[in-house]
Amino acid sequence: MLKLRNSVAVYIAGILAVCTPVCAQLEIPVENLPAVRAPELQPNLGWLNTDRPLRFSHELKGQVVLLDFWTYCCINCIHILPDLEFLEEKYADQPFAVIGVHSAKFENEANRETIRAATQRYKIKHPVVIDDDMGIWSRYTAKGWPTFVLVDSTGRVVGMTSGEGHRDELDAAIERLLSEGRAKDTLASAPLKINSTGFLAPTGVLAFPGKVLADAESNRLFIADSNHNRLVVTTLPDSSGHSQLVSVIGGGKEGKADGTFTDASFQNPQGMALRGDLLYIADTDNHLIREANLETSTVRTIAGTGSQGYDRRGGAKGAAQPLSSPWALELVGNNQLFIGMAGIHQIWVMDLDSEIIKNFSGNGAENIVDGSAEEANFAQPSGLAYLNEKLYVADSEVSGIREVDPKTGAVGTVVGSGLFIFGDVDGQGEDVRLQHALGITAWNDNLLIADTYNHRIKRIDPSSRQVTTLFGTGKTGTKSTDGKPAFFEPGGLDIAGDWLFVADTNNHRIVAVDLITGAWNEVMISGLSAPKAAARPVDAVDASKVIISDKAPTVTLTLDAELPTNAHPSAEAPMQIRVLNGEEILAQQTLKTDRLPVSVDLDSASIPTSGTLTIRWSFAWCTEGNASVCVPQRHNWSLPIEKTAGVAGAIIELKGKAKK
Repeated sequence: MLKLRNSVAVYIAGILAVCTPVCAQLEIPVENLPAVRAPELQPNLGWLNTDRPLRFSHELKGQVVLLDFWTYCCINCIHILPDLEFLEEKYADQPFAVIGVHSAKFENEANRETIRAATQRYKIKHPVVIDDDMGIWSRYTAKGWPTFVLVDSTGRVVGMTSGEGHRDELDAAIERLLSEGRAKDTLASAPLKINSTGFLAPTGVLAFPGKVLADAESNRLFIADSNHNRLVVTTLPDSSGHSQLVSVIGGGKEGKADGTFTDASFQNPQGMALRGDLLYIADTDNHLIREANLETSTVRTIAGTGSQGYDRRGGAKGAAQPLSSPWALELVGNNQLFIGMAGIHQIWVMDLDSEIIKNFSGNGAENIVDGSAEEANFAQPSGLAYLNEKLYVADSEVSGIREVDPKTGAVGTVVGSGLFIFGDVDGQGEDVRLQHALGITAWNDNLLIADTYNHRIKRIDPSSRQVTTLFGTGKTGTKSTDGKPAFFEPGGLDIAGDWLFVADTNNHRIVAVDLITGAWNEVMISGLSAPKAAARPVDAVDASKVIISDKAPTVTLTLDAELPTNAHPSAEAPMQIRVLNGEEILAQQTLKTDRLPVSVDLDSASIPTSGTLTIRWSFAWCTEGNASVCVPQRHNWSLPIEKTAGVAGAIIELKGKAKK
């Protein structure tokens, strides 16, 4: 993210306490600090991953607390999550708590729905307070993302620092504060007990798919099933959205193991590129580039050490060269693999023949600056596309589209104006406003963009710099009121012929759209299941067999559930209904609703004359309040079916009980 200071001024409760560089590194003895109380975390703010608000004067009394000021677009904030997890695990049995303070950069980030999705995507399980007006940020005078503030067991601020690379300093300071609190008898006797019922893991067969690659020539669709740590290969779907599973690359565990498709492991894979039967994968959180051989069903690492690097020049061969959060890939010619190196704000290139990998464009400063390869600045480049001998970049943190000469590395800007200039405005050139666009692909002489935080798909003519919205309402959703597709932070997209495929990330689905007719479907992948999917108990059905008419063109399936008093389905969590005949998916529907019952129509012709259908329904219900309790709920019905001539009924009603 932004360039951050290692020394900061802290203004708290009207007292100006200037931290020296030593204080900023958390090395100053506690007794030598001024007695500055930590500003209170107001209980009327929104909270996630906790069953109640947390205050220094009450719930946090006697706890050593680390505040992490973050915003979920920020690559630096993502980089420090393993450090926080390390500290949480090390001090799990101690009176120590991490609290995330989400202070949004982008407008889209400043609401509970999108922040909840981000905490799920990043697997954040510690409490998060929604600092929607940046009031906490202001009281602690945070200067950039991420900023850390350490509070001792008496509720005093004892240190503050910003940026990456502070795990060891924080670890030493926490250990010292716990020891001193214990010696002074100010430490609580036990860790803070929190009911983290607000954490809702995805329940479908895909989990936050980040990128998608479509290949018309081989009739294959490749999906980065990012939070399942795997790649899914299917046939291109038919016009109704049905496709068949071809293979799964990766066993689903977090890791960096090479080997067979079953044994290989990944961590948050994103961008992909295809060269014949070789699939190249940006293994983002492992800081690796992987190669999947689709003929031999094996995976090998071709670049990166497996640890985050800070080298901004490169030039080493393959696995000897450290990388930093590679997010996007684009193959130009037969051997140039371009890489959107989001972690250090550069475009890199790998010669696939020699395996030499190095910086191609950008000096590593985070901004929007055009010019030569050495002068140019990018800001978290997250999507790449090649069109008419130009490389185009979805430059997410400046909400821009950049143009790179693939011979010289010189950079220009198609649209985009600055790190804090964004919006949702179509038009031309400098009038255009995007919001954290992550995906880009070429279609004819145009570019299509996943304008991620605007929940839209847009078209850009790079020659005229004209931008037009094609799909999406500007708000989170799955379907607009006029029946067109809607999205929830789409992260990637690709083209096969005139079909557009969108990784609708936070809706946990892939959407296929005919760009000529506008017809669209969710992609339904028969044969795919979630990694190590737990066996689902079968809900009871009132009738021993459901009789339906063979004359009805459609059969309506209506689903309802008994929920606790004052509870309702959460529109913040996508609801999914899947109807299967064996492994074949007959229907799939993703909804965002806070009301029951819900229904889905089945094509009668697809239903067998007799047999058993499986209906799988997953959603979350929540209670109201700033620290609302949310509970995932799943139902699984085994439904015997028989078609009979002359029967008029074409409605099936199922009702499940709440499962706490």
